[in-house]
Amino acid sequence: MNTLDLKGRRAVITGGARGMGFAFAKRFLQSGASVALWDVNETALAHAKTALDPLGDVVVNKVDVSDYATVEAAANSVSEALGGIEILVNAAGIAGVNTALVDYPLDTWNAVMNVNLNGIFHTCRAIVPYMQTSDYGRIVNISSMAGKEGNPNASAYSVSKAGVIGLTKSLGKELATSNIRVNAICPAVIKTEMLDDVTEEQIGYMLAKIPMGRMGTVEEISAMVGWMCSQECSYSTGAVFDLSGGRATY
Repeated sequence: MNTLDLKGRRAVITGGARGMGFAFAKRFLQSGASVALWDVNETALAHAKTALDPLGDVVVNKVDVSDYATVEAAANSVSEALGGIEILVNAAGIAGVNTALVDYPLDTWNAVMNVNLNGIFHTCRAIVPYMQTSDYGRIVNISSMAGKEGNPNASAYSVSKAGVIGLTKSLGKELATSNIRVNAICPAVIKTEMLDDVTEEQIGYMLAKIPMGRMGTVEEISAMVGWMCSQECSYSTGAVFDLSGGRATY
């Protein structure tokens, strides 16, 4: 594993207790950063902190990213605890259900939008001012190939992830003359607990589109996100990076 240059950086990772978020936190700590894990699952947060504490400075916050007041309070708490915030990775997300649009439950649609899209708006709105104070920041928003192509029977997820791409491009342009970079990454299927909420049929549909014929790993996406959060990622902003096993060829 190549060590990234994140020494002294302070990072907030949403959805940080499990899956991709946990893997990002591990990679960041190994590269010298301090991390704040945000998640709604207190038990998972406690386990994550125990596992990561030997690697460096870790703070945890129970945060529902769909609730702006909670996000704002957590951002203030992290800034005080770590001395600032320079990195934000928005990994919190839910899959929703796999069903035709005409049958899609209204409450599930709203829940997916509130976490996957509104949640990123909330965290960026609350944390960008801390980055502006020091005129340095790196924001990475986790989108999906579904946001670029649209997956059938996954309308809410696809739309929310397309919205993440639009938000990333907009904010990236807003902050382009500062030293804050805002980028998105569109993975194909990454093997995480989130797949527990996805049908085997849907997983098969997605895998069939991947020339490599396999899921990506959390270690593979962590390597790419880690670079995107480093100072070396200096001339890319409002960009969308693919991690698709060959699915994306455009």
